[in-house]
Amino acid sequence: MKHYLLLAAALALPMAACSKSDAPAEQTADATAEQIDKKEPKPEQVTDPEKTTEKLADILAAQPDNVKARYQYRNPQATLEFFGVEPGMTVAEVLPGGGWYSKILLPYLGDEGHLIGIDYSIDMWQEFGGFADADYLEGKKTWATKWTADAQEWQNGGKTQLSAFAFGSAPEDMLGTVDVVFLPRAIHHLNRFDQAHMPGALADIKTILKPDGIVGIVAHRASEDQPDDWANGDNGYMKQSTVIQIMEEAGFELVRESEINANPKDQATAANEDMVWRLPPTLGTSREDPELRAKMEAIGETDRMTLKFKIKE
Repeated sequence: MKHYLLLAAALALPMAACSKSDAPAEQTADATAEQIDKKEPKPEQVTDPEKTTEKLADILAAQPDNVKARYQYRNPQATLEFFGVEPGMTVAEVLPGGGWYSKILLPYLGDEGHLIGIDYSIDMWQEFGGFADADYLEGKKTWATKWTADAQEWQNGGKTQLSAFAFGSAPEDMLGTVDVVFLPRAIHHLNRFDQAHMPGALADIKTILKPDGIVGIVAHRASEDQPDDWANGDNGYMKQSTVIQIMEEAGFELVRESEINANPKDQATAANEDMVWRLPPTLGTSREDPELRAKMEAIGETDRMTLKFKIKE
């Protein structure tokens, strides 16, 4: 029960957009008024690294203070540049929630770009229990439509193409079109519950990627000396070696790894029954304990691996 309560609190804000709807059930949606002619692909984007860096910096500088407060842990400029995200690209974001990264990606990708939101399947959401009650699951049936509508509002007049789907329902016209699939703190849930969820999701990712496309993973990192049954994602943490092995078995190869999002102060252990939700911003274990809360705030957000993959040749 403690797990469910902490997880519900952690997901409450980013999942606020996933409420119940009276619209017809849909698993895919496209927010553009006109469909792109697939026989005539977009011309390859030519970008100036200095100008794109400046553009992203300007977008980040314009974000609200509550978003900027997390830059020290999420490092969005360095992270997106590490994964090679550029204006005009097609980028898929897994578990976009309330749009923390989406609101940065939309103006950065620009009018020639395409942002795709990807959610977990309803079958997977059922396994969360607790907060994932009947009403919550009913709302998930129209998540794609709701998310694209919300993202359209986030654009503030921009014209980035918008699409969305849940794992297990990737649209055929999306196959082989994506430059970067971005999983910010989203892979650990796929490793929980039914073992079919991870292979199915990675198969979808592989099919929508361009042959030279990139998978960018940021994930809560467990120390390699911790027991596997604790570092299986159920507590939010996974070992870096485990994530690499899973990706390699799914037909990907590691291109590069980075310590951009590392936090050596986070020394989570199974012995202490540590979970990612004990730390900011959730602080799920210290709401009634100011002294413990201060200790958790001093640690900061979780230690995170940052891994860049491509399809194995």
